[in-house]
Amino acid sequence: GVVYSYDQEGVHRAGSGWEQCISVPLVQPDMAELLQQWDELLEEFSLEEAWLPHRYEEQQHNCYTFALAFVNRVRRGRGREPLSKAQFTERFLIPHTTEASRYLTLHQELAHRDVYIVPLPEQEQDS
Repeated sequence: GVVYSYDQEGVHRAGSGWEQCISVPLVQPDMAELLQQWDELLEEFSLEEAWLPHRYEEQQHNCYTFALAFVNRVRRGRGREPLSKAQFTERFLIPHTTEASRYLTLHQELAHRDVYIVPLPEQEQDS
């Protein structure tokens, strides 16, 4: 997909260069209709005056602010209360970064040992 980011140069849209990032799923399975609108809502949001380059401020109005403001816009549209930075971090970011950290630690341990990983045979699918 396309990754939106915000910095001192404004909003950026990139289809590559984010391969090392962590994807945090925000849309629940019961929100299928929201997935269809997501790209359009994000594009409209990214064009707002709040995200012009001169508005960027490293500590208070940054890429994290951009992401959280968009999530809260979507939440309000669905009749939900907005999340604070602390709530968003605790509910969505910490669980995924903790999981990624565990994976990276395991990967580094295996990379520094004489380990051979054998792929599991493909299971036959019932017809």
